[in-house]
Amino acid sequence: MPGGQIVKVAYLTGNYPRATDTFIQREVAALRENGLDIDTFAVRAPGAEHMVGDELRNEYRRTTYILPANPVKLLRAHWGLLARSPGSYFRAAALAWKTKQAGIKGTFYQLFYFLEAGILAQEIRERGILHLHNHFGDSSCTVAMLAGALGEFDYSFTLHGPAIFYEPYHWRLDAKIIEAKFVACISDFCRSQAMFFSPFEEWGKLQIVHCGVDPALFDRVEHSGEGYRFLYVGRLSAAKGLPVLLESLVQLNEQYPQISLTVVGDGEDRAVLERLTQSLGLSEVVNFVGYKSQGEVRDLMQQTDIFVLPSFAEGVPVSLMEALAAGVPVVATRIAGISELIEDEASGYLVPPGNKQLLQQRIAELIASPELRQSFGEVGRDKVRREFDTRLEAMKLVALFEQGVA
Repeated sequence: MPGGQIVKVAYLTGNYPRATDTFIQREVAALRENGLDIDTFAVRAPGAEHMVGDELRNEYRRTTYILPANPVKLLRAHWGLLARSPGSYFRAAALAWKTKQAGIKGTFYQLFYFLEAGILAQEIRERGILHLHNHFGDSSCTVAMLAGALGEFDYSFTLHGPAIFYEPYHWRLDAKIIEAKFVACISDFCRSQAMFFSPFEEWGKLQIVHCGVDPALFDRVEHSGEGYRFLYVGRLSAAKGLPVLLESLVQLNEQYPQISLTVVGDGEDRAVLERLTQSLGLSEVVNFVGYKSQGEVRDLMQQTDIFVLPSFAEGVPVSLMEALAAGVPVVATRIAGISELIEDEASGYLVPPGNKQLLQQRIAELIASPELRQSFGEVGRDKVRREFDTRLEAMKLVALFEQGVA
């Protein structure tokens, strides 16, 4: 900023910090390293199960939570905003009405978002913050949009997908793009979907800013012999294709009895997946280890031969970036923005989602060839260093924030 003024930005998500959203924590840290003053907010605090590591615990302590709301604070916030600028307050109320979801339930939810937005807007104004940035395009983005209108400051958001693209009209993605100062899209695929659901005149707001990792934190894995150690990191959901992976391991286990799969993460389908593992006779092969800290995940990457992500729906998974940064070849599905990170037969293999036979075949090819694993790993590391370094991507955001505040 001219004159050396420090740019103050508020960061909002629905739940922060979570073990599943370490890329947001890295982004915030990189922005702070670049001289921005970042205050983190969240609608709700995450559960205790997410507090795995000092990075998460430190961010938890410095984050402000909107809920549960203190009734006195709620009334003071809205009364203060109304008294300061009645016109802005009623324009924000009109925006809330225009963008609400259908039905009585949708109206009540929008009322809650409006009330939450008032608390956030007042807090941001009291702190002298000039810009609000939100991650994800659903409910927290609604709160951010309304807070910006109530508090008369700019807001922006990072658009991920894929879930938001299944319900773009439900979440009024078009209106959020129109109201935003800019939209950071995590991939070209993501931006193309935003273009589809927004007016042509708004396309200039849609900027590519990748999620990223710090490549310097990852030592390169040296591959030799047959590669029996597999790793999955992510949410434990059937939508991640884990049943397909487990079924593919049955025949692989017959051919290679030494194989093992470590499953990092948790989710709504964990119990189902653990039962499926037992029914397939894979209890000695698959190890469910729950959430792990960033450092623990890096350690697991160093002990891995092949990273597997057979998902049906993704943005650009940060877990794939972490695997490539460690020089670990990947087998993933050819969906959404994954092909912008993984080059098929160069840094990994891309297979059609749900294709158990080809998934199994590609894993077997990597098991048998340390030369192929090493080659794929080198190409992947170079790709991450060039295009998915969180510090380089943060500099793009710094420029956007400084331009907006100026």
